[in-house]
Amino acid sequence: MATKSPYMHVKRISDFVFALILLVITSPIMACAAIAIKVEDPKGPILFRQDRPGKHGQIFRVNKFRSMMVATVKNGRQLSDKERLTKTGKFLRKTSVDELPQLINILKGEMSFIGPRPLLVKYLPFYTNEEMKRHEVLPGISGWAQVNGRNTISWNDKFRYDIEYVNKVSLRLDVKILFLTIYKIIKRSNVTVDALPDLDVERKSAVS
Repeated sequence: MATKSPYMHVKRISDFVFALILLVITSPIMACAAIAIKVEDPKGPILFRQDRPGKHGQIFRVNKFRSMMVATVKNGRQLSDKERLTKTGKFLRKTSVDELPQLINILKGEMSFIGPRPLLVKYLPFYTNEEMKRHEVLPGISGWAQVNGRNTISWNDKFRYDIEYVNKVSLRLDVKILFLTIYKIIKRSNVTVDALPDLDVERKSAVS
C-alpha cells in the first residue's frame, strides 16, 4: 500500500525540517499579519483554532490566522461568512498567509505540507467508506484537490482527488502539488467564500 511506503518516513522528516525553517523565515510576515488582524478587529483573537480529524480520524486542533470578524450579528441580522470576512482576512486568504500557523501543526506531527485538507469533525458521519480513506495519511496545508479547483469544485470531486492522492502518494506527486500550489498562490486563483454548502447539509438534503 502506498501509504506504508518508505517515502512516508522520509516525508515526515522533510516536513519537520522545512516547517522549522519556514517558521523562522516567515516569522516577520506572521507578526505583521497578527498586528493587522488586531488593528482591524481588536476584540477577537489572532488565531482561529478548530478541532479537525487527522490521520486515522484522530482529532487535533488546527491553527490558522483569523480572517473573519468575531461579530456574527449586526442590527439584529445574522451575517454571512462573506460579510464577516475582513479586508485583512481576504488578503491573508488570497496570499495563503492565513495558513502559516499550520506550520506548528506540522512540527507537532499532526499535519503535512501536502495531503487532503482537514475538514470539520461534524462531517465524519457523512463520509462513505471509500471517502474515509482520505484519513489514511496526514492532512495537508495543500493537496491534490486544492490544486484542481480548491473551493470551486463539488464535494464529490474533492473526495475523488483526495482518494486519488492517497492511492498514488509519492515524492513526484508531492512535488507537482507543491509547484502547482505556489503557482496558484502567485496567480491568487480559486479563493472564494460560501462556494459550497456544508457537507452535512448537502448530504442530508440528498436523502430527504
